[in-house]
Amino acid sequence: MQNNNFAAIDIGSNGARLLIKNVKEDTMGNVEFTKVLFLRIPLRLGKDVFTLGEISEDRERMMLCMIKSYKQLMKLYQVSTYRACATSAMRDARNGAKILKKIRKQTGIDIEILDGSEEAKILYNNSIESSESVNGNYAYVDVGGGSTEISLLSDGLLVGSCSYNIGTIRLLSGAVAPDVVERMRHDLEAYAAQYPSITIVGSGGNINKLSRLFHESSKKSKQNVLPVRNLQQIHDEMKPMTLNERIATYGLKTDRADVIIPAAEIFLTVAKALKCEEIHVPNISLADGIIDGLYKQAIKA
Repeated sequence: MQNNNFAAIDIGSNGARLLIKNVKEDTMGNVEFTKVLFLRIPLRLGKDVFTLGEISEDRERMMLCMIKSYKQLMKLYQVSTYRACATSAMRDARNGAKILKKIRKQTGIDIEILDGSEEAKILYNNSIESSESVNGNYAYVDVGGGSTEISLLSDGLLVGSCSYNIGTIRLLSGAVAPDVVERMRHDLEAYAAQYPSITIVGSGGNINKLSRLFHESSKKSKQNVLPVRNLQQIHDEMKPMTLNERIATYGLKTDRADVIIPAAEIFLTVAKALKCEEIHVPNISLADGIIDGLYKQAIKA
C-alpha cells in the first residue's frame, strides 16, 4: 500500500464529523498522514437523547441527509476504506439501533455504536503514538457531549480505562447524576495516589479550542501545553458572559459557545483529582484514532 484515502465518520452527542486523510508510504517505510477534508455538522443528538430519551424525527432526518452527503463526499475523494462510529448519545437513545438500521438500508453506510471502553481504546492508542515518550504516568482524557473517556497508562501499559456519563450536552441538559461525578473523582484520586506525577493528555474539540485561545494570548507558552491555572482563568472569564458575548470575544461558533464551559469544568475536575498542573493538547480526536486503526488493518492485510 503506497497511497490511499481513509475516512472516519464520528457521530458524537454534540457534533458529527467526517475526516478524510491521505496516507502515503515511501519505499523506506516512512508514513505520512495528510488531512484532505474535515467537515463537522452540529447535529446535537444529545439534546434530544438526554432530555427525551430518544432521537426526534427532525434530527433523524438531519442525520440521514448528513450521512447521504458524507457518502457522496467519500466517493468524490475516492476513499478506499472508512469506518463510521457513533458514541454516547446513540448508546443511550431508545430508538438508536432502529435509526441506524434505516440509515444502513437507505445509504449502505453501516454505523457502529461504540461502547465506552472501545471509544477509550481508540483514543489512547492514537494518543500514545503521538507522544514523544511513553515513559511515566499518563491519563488520556476525552470529553465529549455525552461522556468522558479516561485511559490510564503507566510506562506504556494500560492500567485502567473508564467511561463516565459526564459530557457537555449531558451537563447542560441536567442529566448527570451527582454520584457519577463523585465516582469519577474518587477513581482518579485513587489512581493519583498509586501513580505519582501524572500527565494529562486531552482530546476533543473543546480542549483544542481552549488551548488555542491560551496560545493566542501567550506567546511564551509551551507548544501544545495548557496550564491548568490558565484554563481556570479562561473559564472564569467566559462563564459570566452571555453566548453572544463569548462568540464575539473569543470567535466561537454558536454550537461551541455553550458547551465550552462544562467542558472546561470537567477538565478542571479531572486535573484537580489527579493533582496535575498542566494538560497536553496534541489536537487529536476519535476520528484521527479511527483512521489510524484503519491504516494498521490495511498494512496487515
